[in-house]
Amino acid sequence: MTDLGTPTFLPPDQADLAVRLAAPRGYCAGVDRAVITVEKALDLYGSPVYVRKQIVHNKHVVADLESRGAIFVEELDEVPSGETVVFSAHGVSPAVHTDAAERGLKTIDATCPLVTKVHHEARRFATDDYDILLIGHEGHEEVEGTAGEAPENIQLVQSPADVPNIVVRDPAKVAWLSQTTLSVDETMDTVDAIRERFPLLLDPPSDDICYATQNRQLAIKEIGADADLVIVVGSANSSNSVRLAEVALEAGAKAAYRVDDASEVDVAWLEGVRKVSVTSGASVPDSLVVGVLELLSEHGYPDAEAVHTAEESLIFALPPELRRDLRAAGKS
Repeated sequence: MTDLGTPTFLPPDQADLAVRLAAPRGYCAGVDRAVITVEKALDLYGSPVYVRKQIVHNKHVVADLESRGAIFVEELDEVPSGETVVFSAHGVSPAVHTDAAERGLKTIDATCPLVTKVHHEARRFATDDYDILLIGHEGHEEVEGTAGEAPENIQLVQSPADVPNIVVRDPAKVAWLSQTTLSVDETMDTVDAIRERFPLLLDPPSDDICYATQNRQLAIKEIGADADLVIVVGSANSSNSVRLAEVALEAGAKAAYRVDDASEVDVAWLEGVRKVSVTSGASVPDSLVVGVLELLSEHGYPDAEAVHTAEESLIFALPPELRRDLRAAGKS
């Protein structure tokens, strides 16, 4: 649970209470694809199906898939030879693909297509011999996967504070990429600082910040600006969930908390709170949000008003190797 402030207000009049619910929220197309990939792999191949790292950053999703027969591992040496392994939505480096092939593993790559796009950009910039500045969080699986595409060309930049220490071979041949789940504002602050040092900085061909990350941040800015309390549902290792709570405070919310589920909501937070805004990260099933809304209802708050700030209709096809096997089994 992330605590980002303590609300201190006068006790509300019951008639003044309001709950606003961000729309969109929760599952994005990449997460939905990754979770369905593991579910269909279990149905098609049977248990166990191994998954390298958490398929998405949500402990409830992981626990549910474990109960169905998925086995989550940190590295491929934990997977017996010849077994099926799914790569998570965050992507892997070429070295992981090579390792899997050498171990005779059947692989299904559930990398989000938006992350795959960044991998392609990294390879293209490296082919053109650019120094690539990758904006992201050290140790995040997506950063490790992207950096592995061109390790000799890529260096990590976590914030504007890192910019003075950047060393490049040719200031005229510098490009930037970013982790897709970052805050748009946070990323552009770093890009601006980099461009001050390297005016010829080359941008990626398209915005690398995930559409779902942008939409969820815009939504929480909309409903968080005058909120007494913002509750963000999402796991602690979910970068986009943690950032949503921070964005809410930056937008003007008086307090914001990240919780995994309703059991982590401290009812003391509700003391004196009139306006509550609720959202969830991109890897959160909506049932967890419903649990929070039910808790608020139990404490006298009205039904939530959904505030729509964007429509999302994007759907990603399942990984081709899984689609092929589903067709062969007559389950497509």
